[in-house]
Formats: sequence, C-alpha cells, structure tokens
Amino acid sequence: MKAVILAAGKGTRMRDLTNEIPKPMLKVQGKPILQHIVEGLLSVGIREFCIVTGWHAEVVEGFFGDGSRFGAHIGYVRQVVQDGTGKAPELAKSFASSDPFLLTYGDILVKPETYADMLKRWSGGKFSGLVTVTGSEDVTKGGLFFFDHAFCLKHLVEKPSAAELAELRAQGWLKPGETAWYNAGIYLFDPVLFEFTAKLQKSPRGEYELTDALMAMLGAGHQLAGLQIAGRWVDVRDPQVLAALQEYL
Repeated sequence: MKAVILAAGKGTRMRDLTNEIPKPMLKVQGKPILQHIVEGLLSVGIREFCIVTGWHAEVVEGFFGDGSRFGAHIGYVRQVVQDGTGKAPELAKSFASSDPFLLTYGDILVKPETYADMLKRWSGGKFSGLVTVTGSEDVTKGGLFFFDHAFCLKHLVEKPSAAELAELRAQGWLKPGETAWYNAGIYLFDPVLFEFTAKLQKSPRGEYELTDALMAMLGAGHQLAGLQIAGRWVDVRDPQVLAALQEYL
C-alpha cells in the first residue's frame, strides 16, 4: 500500500499563520501536522509516499527530503493550479501505477489505529475504494454519505443546502434518529479512480470535486466500502481548532 497526501493549499482560514508556510506544516505538539500523518502511516507499514505540494512547496520538501530520515521513501508533485480535490490526486497517477493507495488531506489528524482499521476493512472484500466517515460534524460543510446494510456507499451529497436536506428527508435518505455520516476525508483507492477523475467537469463552485468522481464510480457499479472512524478525528480547519488541539493532545 502506498500513500498520497494532499498538501498544496495555503489554508486561507488560518490567516497570517500560513503566510510563510502551508497549513500542513503548522505545528501541533511541536511537530508539523504533516509529520503526525506520515508517522501514523509509517506505523501501519506504509513506506512509499507522494506528497502533493503547492503553496510554499519548498517548506514541505525541505523538511521531509527524500524521507530517509523517517524510514520512508517520499516523492513530490506540485499542484500549480488549485482547482479542486478531484484533480489533485491525478498528479500522483504515475506514482500509484497499478497499486492501491491511501489518500488523505494534509490537515486531518486521526489516531494511527484508524489507518490500521482502513487496511483491515480493505482486505476484507473486493472494493474499488473505501471512504471514511464521522458522525460528529455539520454535514453542510462537507460530504453527506449514505450506506447500505453492509456499510457500502449508496449515495452522497456534497455540502447539502437546507433545501437539499429537506428533500433528502422527504425522500427517506435522512431519517430521524439515524446518524448523518460526514465525509472524513481519508480514502483508499484502486487506481481505477483515475478513469473517473479524468472525466470530471467543474462543479457549480468552479472546482473539480472528488465526490463527483465517487458518484460516477457508484454509477458504473464499483463498490465503495465505508468505515466509521473510531476515536479522534480532527480537521485542522482554522486557528480555533488548532489552539484547541494543542490543549486536547
């Protein structure tokens, strides 16, 4: 298993904190967020990494180098145009080659056990992808996922509006007392993903959305497993979360 980490964005919600460094290099407990992610993945046996860099790419590349001091092999590709989550993984297509890979955003922190749980779930079936979810977030800020009895993905809606949520309730997708599953932003994929990211069109927000590729995969009959993250999940989205995380850890 290989790993692709998306770390190209500036992180504008961090304001002045990311003027000189990309958000994944902000420190938590004395280490860059990205280092926590790399070390967590190393702990489950993943050794080959491709980091997608962009804003102040030299900071990430200078810190990690070729990965040898971490016991890893790390390469880089630069995302020149920040045009959405759907196209960023394509930059790692040659790195992935014919191998499955774990894909994560460079600002999401979980316990290493989460990666182990993902690998276990992946090995338990024949899947084209695996998505992780948490039930503790405002679904209007991200992807709302729906699963079948085997906890495989059936349907999703990206950043649903109040009107869309009302329609989902009317259609029976959202039911009282049931968990609304929020996209946790960590995935496993077979390289078949690239067939679908290559065909993406820009969304109404003017970006290429990874979730649109997931919908296309479902439409083509691919099976996407789901996994609820147990324990800590943190999207380090703004200075308030960063400050709270320092105390929490």
